[in-house]
Amino acid sequence: MGDIIHPRARPAGAGRRALVGAGLALAAAAGIRTAAAQEWPARPVRFIVPFPTGGTTDVIGRLITEHLRGAFGQPFVVENRPGAGGNVGVDAIAKSEADGYTIGLATVGPLAINVSLFSRLPYDPRRDLQGITLIARSPNLLVVPSASPVRTLQDLIAAAKARPGGLNYGSPGNGTTGHLSGELLKTRLGLDILHVPFAGNAAVHTALLRGDVQFTFDSMATAVPQVRAGAFRALAVTSRERWPALPEVPTMIEAGVADFEMVPWFCIIGPARMPRPVVDRLNVEIHRALAKPEVEARFIESFGMQVALSTPDELSDLIAREIPRWREVIQAAGARVD
Repeated sequence: MGDIIHPRARPAGAGRRALVGAGLALAAAAGIRTAAAQEWPARPVRFIVPFPTGGTTDVIGRLITEHLRGAFGQPFVVENRPGAGGNVGVDAIAKSEADGYTIGLATVGPLAINVSLFSRLPYDPRRDLQGITLIARSPNLLVVPSASPVRTLQDLIAAAKARPGGLNYGSPGNGTTGHLSGELLKTRLGLDILHVPFAGNAAVHTALLRGDVQFTFDSMATAVPQVRAGAFRALAVTSRERWPALPEVPTMIEAGVADFEMVPWFCIIGPARMPRPVVDRLNVEIHRALAKPEVEARFIESFGMQVALSTPDELSDLIAREIPRWREVIQAAGARVD
């Protein structure tokens, strides 16, 4: 067994040599990381979408990866990891190596809403993830079937007050922004309305047209085609300003509900401690892709979304601000998933 040097009996200069050695090791490691970041990407990059194939987020993810493939000369391979309202896919991003070879798309749900909706998350959105850029915003749209006698938001409010407990609203599930929009309307105006959760937007549409529910706060991507086809009537949007996809539709505020704003957002993230040069290069290229007029037009026309861009730090700040804001709505609604 070798000699043990007591701290007080250490030979002169040993401490200094140890410190110098540690400093050189850290510098070498930093140099390796910098070199790796400069060479990135040297192989295919995994791009996780935490929702099923074929949905709006999947289509957007593939649109972005197509541009990144051309910009960086390496495949960006989409991997769909749905489950638990986006938590499964986001957790996979959080737990991946922070080398720039796993990034993904995320939404307000797994980054801000689910913190309060689930009793426990396997990741901390503020600690375990690196924001790369915001990419889009899209409000919900309050709709009724076109056959409904309700023509305005004030008509709907009057009907709810005249029949306490008599109106139902549908959503694609507990804790979705459609559910929380309805709960915000309920608590703001003291309405007695009943939430009916369904398994997805298609089931909500069927129930709405059948008369099982009287209204819903739908996503723009799925509601706008129904409005344009004449199946639904749009009463209001949940953004603070009118939305380009349906500029004739008033906001909730214009229609008479003060300070009502609920706008889901979409972003690109990676695991915490990603090399900052890689984060910055991705930010620049994604901005370049989404700033194209034809891409902005497609976001509005096909998805009902407005392109919205940010710096990495601005996205991190947004997540930190949104968590307590959604917590307030969720607690008022008494919503839980587990």
